[in-house]
Amino acid sequence: MIKKLTSFGALLCLSFTAFADVSVIINKSNTNQLDKEEIVKIFLGKSQAFPDGNTVIPVNLTSSETRSEFDSNILGRSSSQINAYWSKAIFTGAGNPPKEVTSESELLKLVANNPNVIGYVDSNLVDDSVKVINL
Repeated sequence: MIKKLTSFGALLCLSFTAFADVSVIINKSNTNQLDKEEIVKIFLGKSQAFPDGNTVIPVNLTSSETRSEFDSNILGRSSSQINAYWSKAIFTGAGNPPKEVTSESELLKLVANNPNVIGYVDSNLVDDSVKVINL
């Protein structure tokens, strides 16, 4: 019985660590304050500018655990729902999905080097080259 409980406890701990905490990031020089609603509008193509009027360039990660967490926890939809949303938008001419990059390190560099880019990474990967949006 103790062996089963120990195994269950270890499995439970592993399942909690499998989900990454996601940080939405912008360039350090960007002074905009964003809330979750504004971030959703940006990543769903409903807003093309930061609150200060500057153009915003949202950048997604390609399929990854961090992307799945962002889609569900920030956008409030599953990754398949987001893909369907963008397929419909493209088909109807209503918009195009955000640019995608393959790695979180690439996304960190993009955000650090461009004040108009907004993205997200695993919270453990955030460094002092970017600013985290507190949600």
